[in-house]
Amino acid sequence: MQTTTIKIQGMTCGGCVNSVKTVLEKLPGVDQVDVSLDNAEAVIQHDAVQISVEQLKAAISDAGFDVTN
Repeated sequence: MQTTTIKIQGMTCGGCVNSVKTVLEKLPGVDQVDVSLDNAEAVIQHDAVQISVEQLKAAISDAGFDVTN
């Protein structure tokens, strides 16, 4: 498993946090997701063979949030 931290802009409430978490948890190869509104980031444990960091970032962008790293 690989742990990836992705900075996210555009989250303003708990609903945003839940949206990001739900989108990421549905992806194949994602094991655990921790999304923090205060830190404006998602920490994701995933299988790098099944899903790339770029795919994780794309899923967050597709959900309507801006990835900043």
